Amino acid sequence: MEKINRRDFNSKMTRGVAAASVLGSMPLACAMGASRQKKKLGYALVGLGSYSTHQLAPALQDAQHCYLAGIVTGTPDKEKIWMDKYGIPKENVYNYDNFDDIAKNPDIDIVYVVLPNSMHAEFCIRAAKAGKHVVCEKPMAINAEECNAIIDACDKAGVKLGMGYRLQSEPYTQEIQKYVREKTFGDVRYISAEAGYHSASNPDQWRLNKKLSGSGALGNMGVYAIQAVIYGTGENPISVTAQEFSTRPEYFKDTDETITAQFEFPSGAIGNIMTSHNISSNKFLANCSDGWYGLDPATGYGPLKGETSKGIIEFPHESQQKLQMDDFAQHVLTGAPHRAPGEMGLRDVMIMEAIVKSIAEGNRKVALNFEPGFGFGE
Repeated sequence: MEKINRRDFNSKMTRGVAAASVLGSMPLACAMGASRQKKKLGYALVGLGSYSTHQLAPALQDAQHCYLAGIVTGTPDKEKIWMDKYGIPKENVYNYDNFDDIAKNPDIDIVYVVLPNSMHAEFCIRAAKAGKHVVCEKPMAINAEECNAIIDACDKAGVKLGMGYRLQSEPYTQEIQKYVREKTFGDVRYISAEAGYHSASNPDQWRLNKKLSGSGALGNMGVYAIQAVIYGTGENPISVTAQEFSTRPEYFKDTDETITAQFEFPSGAIGNIMTSHNISSNKFLANCSDGWYGLDPATGYGPLKGETSKGIIEFPHESQQKLQMDDFAQHVLTGAPHRAPGEMGLRDVMIMEAIVKSIAEGNRKVALNFEPGFGFGE
């Protein structure tokens, strides 16, 4: 397997940034040029399901560097409700057919794609072609090929691309990353992460439809577990061995119910993840040469709780979505650190594909050949 090279990826992204500065005065990037003069950037939410309704839109009311400027929905009845609730003008309301007209709207700087997974690639690419910066909800796409197509489209258009990885912006996760950098507890020997919930009452939801979701628990909750063992070790895995379990085949007819996977890391650390749509669990723990650290809960909307062998970790609770969207807006406005680049989303989908391959091939070990640092934020 050819190694994924961070230098090649960053070279591509650098060309994209350079293109952005050149395109600032061109029609395609008129919104980008305008955004550089703004103190707050306008987000348009694409898809007004539960996450947009209950997390993203409320978070944008409290954000410091961005605000809710527009919406894109396939449900006409939602248009007036959202316009009235958030004061969104009619000209900032779009549907899936006229979405490309967003290119002409200077109010909208960032498009946040919050659609079923099978629609991520299409709308991220359309947003990039419209000259808008892009945030893509997890998982990035159905497969690595689609992820690369999104990255290429954003590169070509000279727009920024970020993942909707809220935990990369919240303080407990950042504290764990600090422990890893500073080796506060020595070398990681073993790390485990569990992310799942019990899906009990809606067999018709899109997450259980493989054509819309691409996978079940793995692409939904599994991304959190994969992220945790990576940021909790500071390394990309070099191999994975995985297993799949089904105890309710009559309910989970089309998608995976529960998956476990074991990772090996370059340092010699080993890791284990569990993800499920039938088991409620939300924690991670790292055992190190000089102690341990962990979060429980680790991946919920908060407040999270942390503990180490030296004591309790405690931070004031803030909306993770607010922090995430502010971070990306600051990255666009000032060049602040990019905590969850598209490269990170690509890496995680490639790991998901390796997990699926391991299961399909009788739970055999599958090699993962990433360059050191590939997929990490700044």
